[in-house]
Amino acid sequence: MRFVDEGYIINCRRHGESSLILTVFSQTHGKVCGYVKSGAGKKSSATFQAGNLVKIDAWSRLDENMLSLRVELIAPQAVDFLASGDKLRCLSCFCALCNICLPELQPADELYALAAAFISAAADENWLAAYCFWEYGLLDFLGVGLDLNKCVATGSRNNLAFVSPKSGCAVSYSAGLPYAERLFTYPRFIIEQNRFPAVAEMAELLRMTEFFLNKNFFAIHNLKFPICRVSLGADLIAKP
Repeated sequence: MRFVDEGYIINCRRHGESSLILTVFSQTHGKVCGYVKSGAGKKSSATFQAGNLVKIDAWSRLDENMLSLRVELIAPQAVDFLASGDKLRCLSCFCALCNICLPELQPADELYALAAAFISAAADENWLAAYCFWEYGLLDFLGVGLDLNKCVATGSRNNLAFVSPKSGCAVSYSAGLPYAERLFTYPRFIIEQNRFPAVAEMAELLRMTEFFLNKNFFAIHNLKFPICRVSLGADLIAKP
């Protein structure tokens, strides 16, 4: 097996005295994990940072063997996250969820496009919205996406205001109002592709995606939800 691709570093750990095991969310091949010989030197440390965009040349003699990687830095985009603790936490959440949720060598074109938008928006005002769009897209990729086209109770496509935690379906304002405290807010900014939503909207979206990721993926596969991601939305909205 041999291929060339590019993507974002999502994990890097030392292997032996001088080498690395590197994981990249790549454009064409999805999650790629491989061995980087002599990658732990001081001269290379700036390259192997989470969030950096890199080119990888990957190969293995047998398909069942771990890939070997040659890595070239394309853009040091990790630096755009360093000035903000909130941005770093979101980057950590992104990397953790990619590492746990994505299968190796399975293409994820749409999710990668959302990831690229998030990483590229790190220096922009709407960076958190870009992260929200990516995490919402992760639900679809995992096959646990929400049905937000019509009210689960009435079948109406009008006045959608809530999302049911039980079914993952939309609920209209009139049908959901008596149970509003038990429902999530309808993520209108996602549906309408509004890239500049209010902070409260994003916090509610993150509360909802956390719930469904836990319920429909992590719990089913007996996986531990990333600590860095717990209550992310509530923590961000609580900041002055």
